[in-house]
Amino acid sequence: MTAPTTDVFDLPDRLSAKADPALIADDERHFAAIARTLEETITDLSDRLAAERRAPGGVGRAAMDRDAEIHRLTSRLRTLRRFGLDLCLGRVVPADGSGPVYIGRLGLTDGEGKRLLVDWRSPAAEPFFAATRANPMGLTSRRRYRWTSGRIGDYRDEVFTTEGLEGLAGHAALDDQSAFLAELGASRSPRMRDVLATIGAEQDAVIRAGSRGALVVEGGPGTGKTVVALHRSAHLLYADPRIGRRRSGGVLFVGPHQPYLAYVADILPGLGEEGVLTRTLRDLVPEGADAPIEPDPGVARLKSSAAMVGAIETAVAVYEEPPTEEVTVAGDPVDVPVTAEDWAEAFAAPGPGTPHNEARERIMEELAEILVERNDLDVPPEEFVRTLWRDREVVEVLRRSWPLIEPTDLVGDLWTVPAYLRLCAPWLTAEEVRALRRADPRAWTVSDLPLLDAARRRLGDPRAARIRRRREAALAGERERMAEVIDHVIASDPDGEGAVTMLHGRDLRDALVDGNALPDTEPDRLAGPFAHIVVDEAQDLTDAEWRMLLSRCPSRSFTIVGDRAQARHGFTESWQERLERVGFDRIETASLGVNYRTPEEIMAEAEPVIRAVIPHANVPTSIRRGGAPVVHGAVGELDALLSDWLAEHTEGTVCVIGDADFRAGFRAPSPRVRALSPPLSKGLEFDLVVLIDPEEFGPGVTGAVDRYVAMTRATRRLVVLTTP
Repeated sequence: MTAPTTDVFDLPDRLSAKADPALIADDERHFAAIARTLEETITDLSDRLAAERRAPGGVGRAAMDRDAEIHRLTSRLRTLRRFGLDLCLGRVVPADGSGPVYIGRLGLTDGEGKRLLVDWRSPAAEPFFAATRANPMGLTSRRRYRWTSGRIGDYRDEVFTTEGLEGLAGHAALDDQSAFLAELGASRSPRMRDVLATIGAEQDAVIRAGSRGALVVEGGPGTGKTVVALHRSAHLLYADPRIGRRRSGGVLFVGPHQPYLAYVADILPGLGEEGVLTRTLRDLVPEGADAPIEPDPGVARLKSSAAMVGAIETAVAVYEEPPTEEVTVAGDPVDVPVTAEDWAEAFAAPGPGTPHNEARERIMEELAEILVERNDLDVPPEEFVRTLWRDREVVEVLRRSWPLIEPTDLVGDLWTVPAYLRLCAPWLTAEEVRALRRADPRAWTVSDLPLLDAARRRLGDPRAARIRRRREAALAGERERMAEVIDHVIASDPDGEGAVTMLHGRDLRDALVDGNALPDTEPDRLAGPFAHIVVDEAQDLTDAEWRMLLSRCPSRSFTIVGDRAQARHGFTESWQERLERVGFDRIETASLGVNYRTPEEIMAEAEPVIRAVIPHANVPTSIRRGGAPVVHGAVGELDALLSDWLAEHTEGTVCVIGDADFRAGFRAPSPRVRALSPPLSKGLEFDLVVLIDPEEFGPGVTGAVDRYVAMTRATRRLVVLTTP
């Protein structure tokens, strides 16, 4: 088969020197091989996927394996079709003379076993991101491609040795600062730009760090924290067997708000990873979608403590007191008494961590064993337990002493029954108990969500016990049905020879039961457990919210990304102190200090804003100038300003940041213009940012942080408009 031509380079006239065949002929030949292999690989994957889908679904482990393989094939096909040749990020030339190594979003090998692309997450690709002139990591040069509509519109060469410089023949445009700087001034879009090819050494070291314990990545605005968090998620799934090979769980990525998740939505699929769950904290709790911010800061503070989360345990324990009354079970041939001692022993049976609503089954099973043994009954405990469930008096006593509880009822009672709240949270003052009281028990706020989550975990699903009993009954029926089938098959083989004799085995009989025919519950994926959790903009999480995340990751393997200077309610302690207080035990820190996004002119005005309230704030150093000073004007100039900018710029995005009153009356003149509050702008970036009356954002630390965050969203130009 003749390799197709690629004509992959589409260099403008001003870069004609870079089109010299001496510089790009090797690349052209390599891209031709990639094109041919891509075509063959896509055909092969499509055929394998079709075969998997036609194959029988199977049951149990076989069904899970089939689903996992279909997901893997589908994901890889989607990535190959999405990118084509621009799977390739660039190449490195080793100093050992072994020839160029091409780095890709995915690994790619041709039919003869030749490696055409090395997966960016593999150790072999690390020098592409991490090599510097001070530490070449065995390279003579590095080339990064800039792709536009599937073709290379530019490339940048970096040289680490004298031999590398001679090899470029003096034609390539060398960048003395770093290859990725050319990308920093590019226009923004509603989605985060793909920056994989331009990751720097400082960022790559964090991306490839180990996953044991918690890694805190602190950095100011524009330091690439979000880039690091997203790419680290993909890297861990690829490189860490403890995380990537789990059949459930995997990685949960937690962002600050929905606009942020929409902004970064394309990045992980573009890295070949579709298995990462991306959510906000609100998404983890069913009541979170419509929950407003707690209007009273004092109430929010009370609810956000770890102690209040701990009060949920006491609130549940109130409903786990063994009865003191004696009841009689109508039996055959004799009645059986149930004493207070019997109840107490049975109530102690559920092990630690057993959800309250699901423990009722264990209590009745234990009670049946106690009564059968104590009364020397001639009936198996598993049969006598059915007698107990049929006895109305026994069930009624159990219902009163260990009732089924809905988590919303439990938390709602705390806010509407003062005596109950005082019992569960005795440290609260009378004034604080009054402050927490509300008329509507289900008027949920964001501050309620960690408590609802803790209650849901502690209580468990009220339906679980019923479903379990139905499943056990159905399983018994399936086994009986399968036994009849097997007996019929065995009877047809009177000699008892051959594979038919294997059907006598109990294990094989159980394996033939159709698990798909049994009643079951749909697992809650967001409940975990997860092998690793990544938290972006983590500086604003409360102790209660940290507990909410820790409950989903027993290994405490976290990547925590944030900036204490951007904490709206202040962050005076260290990360170590904050995280140890909520339950972390292994904590490492890394720092990002270079601001790639915000021009020097804007940071010169933003820095005094935050230092006025946080003198020791970790303000990053900008490495580029934007060429446009910060402009100050009047609010009345807004319409003309937006109109002129949109007419002048056919690409790029604008964000107008103001308070709720302003945003309620603002009408965007273009889809490229958005209006957001300072908190909702966190984590985003725009070409032009317009602040409306920033002094009205509020006093103290919160107001200063909001102004600082809003100012540093701009990648090109910042305008501050005030009301005269």
